[in-house]
Amino acid sequence: MLYIVGLGLADERDITVKGLEAVKSSERVYLESYTSILMVDKERLEEFYGKEVIIAYRETVESFSDEILKDADKVNVSFLVVGDPYGATTHTDLVIRAHELGVPVKTIHNASIMNAIGATGLQLYTFGQTISMVFFTDSWRPDSFYDRVKENSAIGLHTLCLLDIKVREQSIENMMRNRLIYEPPRFMTVNEAVEQLLEVEEKRQEGAYTENTLAVGVSRIGSDDQVIKAGTLRQLLTVDFGKPLHSLVLVGRRLHELEAEILRENAVDREGLDLVLLRDYGIGKQ
Repeated sequence: MLYIVGLGLADERDITVKGLEAVKSSERVYLESYTSILMVDKERLEEFYGKEVIIAYRETVESFSDEILKDADKVNVSFLVVGDPYGATTHTDLVIRAHELGVPVKTIHNASIMNAIGATGLQLYTFGQTISMVFFTDSWRPDSFYDRVKENSAIGLHTLCLLDIKVREQSIENMMRNRLIYEPPRFMTVNEAVEQLLEVEEKRQEGAYTENTLAVGVSRIGSDDQVIKAGTLRQLLTVDFGKPLHSLVLVGRRLHELEAEILRENAVDREGLDLVLLRDYGIGKQ
């Protein structure tokens, strides 16, 4: 059996009982390490699981899946994914390859940012399309996400923005020279995401959002030191959200009074937030 096991959001204890049983029954255990990270290292996982954990980099999964699936029709193999296996990132390619080889697959789900973002107080029913934001470079500043935000905004829905991580990435020069030298890990912050959002709005000028748009920045959701801060995009530019991982929500106009109350509790500036709620959402005292 190939088990695809969601690990949850924070540390080694977030795995489900069913997931832990699968891991303990497996001859080999792989940890997918390029779409997200836990807040603990693999040694903590190994101690808790009682199993060696093999790091699976992007090239391992995409180019050497047969290595992961070797003998999985005879023994159990676990493939661990931070969050939920089919949350922010799917691994259907590995599932398809397993089916081609006659390997049975069982998925064990867990919490991911896609549902844990409800910790902001915003109702999951009123979220629209999720977008991914990548690091801008001098020569590459993609803005295709803007159209999705604009569509969400037009019908008043919230937008969850997933922020880029760079793990085991090569520079263009090292790739061209075929040198296996990797750049230090990078994790996009809420502040960087806001800067890029405002840059794209300045270029597009189609009104999907402005610097006065209400937003919620979060970091380390699901951990004991998670941070949730609500304010305008301009206000969030200077908030220190601390260590990775960060995410951002653009608040839609279908905001309910109960959602607004939770935003007040997490406000960067309570008085300023009340003014925004009254001005843009009609929530509050006239």
